[in-house]
Amino acid sequence: MADENERAVQAAIAGELRLLDPEVRASPSLVSELLDPEFTEIGASGRRWDAESILTVTSAGTVSADAPVKVSELSGTVLAPGIVHLTYFADNQGRRVWRSSLWRLTDTGWRMYFHQGTLAA
Repeated sequence: MADENERAVQAAIAGELRLLDPEVRASPSLVSELLDPEFTEIGASGRRWDAESILTVTSAGTVSADAPVKVSELSGTVLAPGIVHLTYFADNQGRRVWRSSLWRLTDTGWRMYFHQGTLAA
């Protein structure tokens, strides 16, 4: 069971890091592969997003290849079979955000179901 949980957490972490990759973010089709059809996000701005609206933002190039997002304190926990919760700090050009994501296993693989960012000091 521990190995299965570790594989689930690692799969969610791999997906999360892919979503932070500027090349992936620039491709709506690649981002779509990682987002659950029912995806929602509450951004650090307080705005609520869905899968369609987040594609507009990610494809706009808000993360630069010259200044990638720095991730720290990344950890994950299996909440139930097929559900992983990740938390981490993301530093994007001096803007530090505490991030939390829920990933769920679907017929097409692990997909982000929910994400929230809270500005951190």
